[in-house]
Amino acid sequence: MIEDYIFGSITINGKTYNHDVKVACSGQVWPWQRKESHILDIDSVQENIDCDILVVGTGAYGIAKMDKDCKEFIEKKDIKLFIEKTGKAIEIFNNLCQNGDNKAIGLFHVTC
Repeated sequence: MIEDYIFGSITINGKTYNHDVKVACSGQVWPWQRKESHILDIDSVQENIDCDILVVGTGAYGIAKMDKDCKEFIEKKDIKLFIEKTGKAIEIFNNLCQNGDNKAIGLFHVTC
């Protein structure tokens, strides 16, 4: 699934992306954009959470932060949420997909 990650790029199924991405366990990849680069709010996740498990990578150094309202929004939808620096979030996401959790979605910030 996600094969490599270095600051500024992520490689998924042999293709390298130099922007933030949304990834499904099926291997589908989409660009992921937010209004504010390092703020994860409801607008930045609501169209990306057709899932049972959401894994969020907050960047190499964990600079991106999810605001309180966004966390509450996700919890109200009974979605299990993992928020980690991107390297750790990728490990979690890959393990979930390998274990058959096909309703997991990963949102990965690939820079700071």
